[in-house]
Amino acid sequence: MPASGPAGPDGAVRGGLRGALGGLTTRGRSFLAAGVAAAVCAYVLGQPDLLRVGLLLAALPLVCVTVLYRTRHRVTASRRLSPQRVAAGAEARVRLRMDNVSRVPTGLLMLQDHVPYVLGPRPRFVLDRVEPGGKREVSYRVRSDLRGRYPLGPLQLRLSDPFGMCELTRSFSAYDMLTVVPRTEPLPAVRLAGEAPGYGEGRHHALAQVGEDDIIPREYRYGDDLRRVHWRSTARYGELMVRREEQPQQARCTVLLDTRATAYESGGPDSSFEWAVSGAASAVTHLLERGYAVRLLTDTGDTLPGDGGDGYVGPGHEAADTAGLMMDALAVVDHSGEADLGRAHDVLRAAGGEGLLVAFFGDLDGAQAELASRMRRRSGTAVAFVRDVAVGDTGGPGGAADAVRLLREAGWVAVPVRPGDSLAALWRHAASGAGAVAGSGTTGFTGGWS
Repeated sequence: MPASGPAGPDGAVRGGLRGALGGLTTRGRSFLAAGVAAAVCAYVLGQPDLLRVGLLLAALPLVCVTVLYRTRHRVTASRRLSPQRVAAGAEARVRLRMDNVSRVPTGLLMLQDHVPYVLGPRPRFVLDRVEPGGKREVSYRVRSDLRGRYPLGPLQLRLSDPFGMCELTRSFSAYDMLTVVPRTEPLPAVRLAGEAPGYGEGRHHALAQVGEDDIIPREYRYGDDLRRVHWRSTARYGELMVRREEQPQQARCTVLLDTRATAYESGGPDSSFEWAVSGAASAVTHLLERGYAVRLLTDTGDTLPGDGGDGYVGPGHEAADTAGLMMDALAVVDHSGEADLGRAHDVLRAAGGEGLLVAFFGDLDGAQAELASRMRRRSGTAVAFVRDVAVGDTGGPGGAADAVRLLREAGWVAVPVRPGDSLAALWRHAASGAGAVAGSGTTGFTGGWS
């Protein structure tokens, strides 16, 4: 979609033509100085021919400034970003279009678009003469290994006259926003250990399963199957009644992301925190595809993207925009200043009901592991992926062993996560109820985090 239009130049061309005179190049200033000097000499020496030469030399840069100043306001620009949301490591293409809406051709055009350094070098283009009513299109690519939201723009346009007497710069105020979401890994379509049958598969459950007295009838509607007529209720109410149709039971899942700064030791695209964020994004995408209503929760007790409701996003076309907002929220999520998991614990305890709980934890000491183990009390199934420090880290090898043991004793399916582990392999082990992963270094989004 167009991002930059015929926005006004910075400062509305400060000082008008007087400000435009500041754009004179060295050549233009030299011509102007030579013209003034020739005119003065012609007046002193009484040489009218020299005066004509001086006036010509002085008039040429002034005419160039006037023409370029008028052309400056008759050049428009637009930007098109495709796509506007990309995964980390993927490329997006930016297309720039320049239109000359004036009746005179332009001189040399130099384009420069401002982009953050993490997206690559600043793109620069040189366009030759653009005819009246003509247009030119150029494009460049941007790519980032770091998730986040990055502004593209404003676009700067430098115009030059054919004689090189003057250069003027125009800046457009509009800009685009590129959203780089976390990488996601396809997860195997397996049922997590202990998951209630039918969850995520759209299985239908009858509202009444035993006894005629539990039937909840409704009035007959045109097109209803006559085999579903409930004769006892028909005789009771004096009109044709049918048994209510079976309705699907909506499976729910909460994905918990631990963002505490004290739970992670390093940053960067290969850090354990980025692995956890990517894991949460993969889980959200996978569960939505399986038909779950998904809620994304952080240790601060906030649901993302924070729409003010219960936080659950259901599957289907209507929820696509909200799911996109959830991924946008993961694109900018950062470390929190929370000291513990207390707020997330309170939210889960107050929610009530049963459902799947998938948690991505950082380092858990004894107190936090005990607190996390109590989160499962009102969840049908709880799966935890716990960061496990590797050999050489300050915590020593097997640092997550105690936390994993406490979680398993509380009924969690707890899986330690080590550098190089693939989420798809961990997900498969969680489905089988396995406590440890036999191998590491498998494919997927991996990282030598610490």
